[in-house]
Amino acid sequence: MNEKASLRARAEIDLAALRANVRELRARAGGAQLMAVVKSDAYGHGAVPCARAALEAGATWLGTATPQEALALRAAGLGGRVMCWLWTPGGPWREAVEADIDVSVSGLWALREVVAAAAEAGRTARIHLKADTGLGRNGCQPADWPELVSEARAAEASGAVRVTGLWSHFACADEPGHPSIAAQLTVFRDMVAYAEKAGVEPEVRHIANSPATLTLPESHFDLVRTGIAMYGISPSPEIGTPADFGLRPVMTLAASVALVKQVPAGHGISYGHHYTTPAETTLALVPLGYADGIPRHASGRGPVLVAGRVRTVAGRVAMDQFVVDLEGDRTEPGAEAVLFGPGDRGEPTAEDWAVAADTIAYEIVTRIGTRVPRVHVGE
Repeated sequence: MNEKASLRARAEIDLAALRANVRELRARAGGAQLMAVVKSDAYGHGAVPCARAALEAGATWLGTATPQEALALRAAGLGGRVMCWLWTPGGPWREAVEADIDVSVSGLWALREVVAAAAEAGRTARIHLKADTGLGRNGCQPADWPELVSEARAAEASGAVRVTGLWSHFACADEPGHPSIAAQLTVFRDMVAYAEKAGVEPEVRHIANSPATLTLPESHFDLVRTGIAMYGISPSPEIGTPADFGLRPVMTLAASVALVKQVPAGHGISYGHHYTTPAETTLALVPLGYADGIPRHASGRGPVLVAGRVRTVAGRVAMDQFVVDLEGDRTEPGAEAVLFGPGDRGEPTAEDWAVAADTIAYEIVTRIGTRVPRVHVGE
């Protein structure tokens, strides 16, 4: 039995495609540097292999949400610039400072904790001051910016920190033309200008995420942060497919068919019998379920390529498995069932599953669970 068939399921990660995507995004970024965002285990693709591939393709920064994610990259031997931005009080500030990680500061409490950590570590911390330009999430409000900048400058003067970045995040960059985009850019420019007038000399100013990298060249500044686009998924399906942006999906999710059997007409399938067979038919059991990240919300709608055709999940997705009605077609246990991939073989895409589950493709790839091994190819 071949290696693919011996696995219950697998998420095949095409690192050659990822490198090509990074090169395409770098070209679209003009002269700006590129941060490869590898938070949440690289959107489910495997943080360390994807980070290495991105650096090989010319990314100059790595980005994570949590400090634990950033520290894991360092523990794996990854050098270069790493930034993390989602902190809570009492976080591992000292460990991050000692690991040469750039940390984000959105408020005075965070600045004071990183200053204390720098003193404990006996070295200067690198910080990015985050501005809330209109997303209303993390970041410092314009009204509080003067106080944060003033205290950051005082910390710089003491040698505790170096302000290496000024940054923000868009709310609606995936909706080109949305009035908030221009408004946020104006606020960002004003807040950057204020900080620089106060003496801050950042290495990088950055606000562009994946959709802004692809559609808003005026937002590129010194650095763009690409997450979902790096993995070959369009951040805005309404305005373009991955191919339209020169990108290729990196993840293919497949499983080995666990059972094939004949059943009579009127046979109930899975919990609740929300599907009953309309005629005598053949069923295939696919050993993936919501514990593996398959959306239960896509029950009766999720598409699967099996036995040469795209089928639909029959009945409810269960914790570990779901059923496909082959409508009389035949296949064998061990045959491949492809849930999504680039689409080259007629298989569904992550976007198709997003439509079926009424969500976004970001969630489809990110939620694939740890029971599904990542098989990295193209290294």
